[in-house]
Amino acid sequence: MSQTRTNTDAARRSSRPTNIRWSVVVILFVFYTVNSIDRSALGVALPSISEDFELTATMKGVILSAFFWTYCLLQIPGGLAADRFGPRRVIGIASAIWGTFTALTGLAVNGFMLILARLGLGAFEAPYMASASKLVSNWMPPKRRASGVTLIDSGAPLGAAFGGLLIAWLITATGSWRWSFVIVGISTVAIGFLVFLYIRNHPFEHKLVNAAEVELVSAEDEAEGPKPGVSAKNVTAMVIGRLGWAMVFWGLVTWGPTYLSQARGLDLQAMGFATFLIFLCGAVGEILSGFLADKLQKRFSRNFSFKLLFGGSGALSLAALIALPFVTDATTAVVLLCVGVFFNLFGGLYWTIPAMLAKKEKVGLVGGVMNFAGTSAGIIVPIVAGVLLDVTGDFIAVLVFLAAAAAVYLVASLSINFEGNKHAPVAPTRTPEKV
Repeated sequence: MSQTRTNTDAARRSSRPTNIRWSVVVILFVFYTVNSIDRSALGVALPSISEDFELTATMKGVILSAFFWTYCLLQIPGGLAADRFGPRRVIGIASAIWGTFTALTGLAVNGFMLILARLGLGAFEAPYMASASKLVSNWMPPKRRASGVTLIDSGAPLGAAFGGLLIAWLITATGSWRWSFVIVGISTVAIGFLVFLYIRNHPFEHKLVNAAEVELVSAEDEAEGPKPGVSAKNVTAMVIGRLGWAMVFWGLVTWGPTYLSQARGLDLQAMGFATFLIFLCGAVGEILSGFLADKLQKRFSRNFSFKLLFGGSGALSLAALIALPFVTDATTAVVLLCVGVFFNLFGGLYWTIPAMLAKKEKVGLVGGVMNFAGTSAGIIVPIVAGVLLDVTGDFIAVLVFLAAAAAVYLVASLSINFEGNKHAPVAPTRTPEKV
């Protein structure tokens, strides 16, 4: 019996590795797309909601911002929960509750109730990406983490893209913006349950994973060696860079549909289709950036590879935003937004930084700290944009503000040392602060 078991184990070890790790990544990507449809639905429905509730631009900015108050506040607790209780459990519980709050949005009768629904949605969507980032660090070999995590994070722009089409279609089909939220919310709860049933915290816990796949992931992880820890300088640059990037992204997610409607004169269907194209380009850009990062690191240093990608991302998204106020044609404006969002979404590579530099037991925490900075932008930018619109009466000041944020993202990203402290000299009297 013992000999038979030994032979079986040897056969499993010598067999070809299964690819369940990629199915987990794809499922997390699909569910993050659903997650992002939930959060972006309000931006598409807002012109219809505004007619019912007679909202000012400033009030609309507050409603759009409310999601980020709790989303930001719970980033670090969400990351800690993923480290403590496991990302699978956190995603399963959180998705059931955020789906419920999405559905409850359709029952709102005034702006105050919309704010309450958005607060609940933000609170329970908060742990998702920190949990997903931890799952990638558990499931993917180091050489494939960039493509894995950017594929998942590309669900954010893809959700905004499909959300534009889906919500516009649901409003037209049902004759009410309310039913669109109810349908999307119930669907989220059902999909979240299926995701919970399939994923596991580690490859060795999944019944479809063979020993060869477990060994593949663990062997490459061990070969990379111990992580150096995250220095205070790198954390500062990471936080500022993520803040600048998110100002641009969340500004376009929350106010982009209104910009296309009011400043460029697009009707509901045209606005939904334009939003789809813009954020579809962003999703393609983010997925491409992950594969480019993995390829470049085979030929060049990690530092050079990531600074090249972030430098191009920041510079080209900045150029597109600067050009927007100077074009009068709606089609040209949409093309510029497609280009700008395509390169801006290279910023999804930020999700590789926690697993790249932090020790495995701290990946969730570092991811939470990073995304706390990013979601802080979601609090600020919708309100600032709303106030600028009320004060100036047009979107030029808003575009200037977003261009300044893109410049901050560019400079801060180039200040990060993506090799961590591996090559830094150690002073005799002090050591770098570590997480």
